[in-house]
Amino acid sequence: MDRDITLEVDGARRSLAVDTRTSLLDALRERLGTTSAKKGCDHGQCGACTVLLDGRRVNSCLVLAVTADGAQVTTSDGLAGEQPHRLHETFVDHDAYQCGYCTPGQVVSAAAVLDEVARGWPSAVTEDLVAERTDLTDAEIRERMSGNLCRCAAYANIVPAVAEVAVEQGVRA
Repeated sequence: MDRDITLEVDGARRSLAVDTRTSLLDALRERLGTTSAKKGCDHGQCGACTVLLDGRRVNSCLVLAVTADGAQVTTSDGLAGEQPHRLHETFVDHDAYQCGYCTPGQVVSAAAVLDEVARGWPSAVTEDLVAERTDLTDAEIRERMSGNLCRCAAYANIVPAVAEVAVEQGVRA
């Protein structure tokens, strides 16, 4: 059974009909031609499909497109706008990618990490849960980015790439 839905993808309003079993990832890639989010495992385990759904990161392979009707979807491309997002630049500067397949999901997840920390949301490794501000340590970055896998093992470079932007945004000392 098909349903008509409307999504705002990377700032553009898009309407389409989807089968009610279609994932948001498949709607983005196959129906709308938005290929920034990648299909890695299709089970929510790798993070290659990470997008922001109304500002919160999700694995788009696990979200049914019909449940996102009316939502704002931001991919790595949408973070960029006219110029590359600062995270795109630091990923390049720190060589935080190898093959690049996971990079869009990593960048979107990193943007969400910075937002979560700015909002004061703790993680599993946050030491002081009653503090007004979480310091974005390397351990915090690793924990918060742990849902995004990199088969090329660029992790050692991803952490400093995220940390550099965190310092610029004032969420890391």
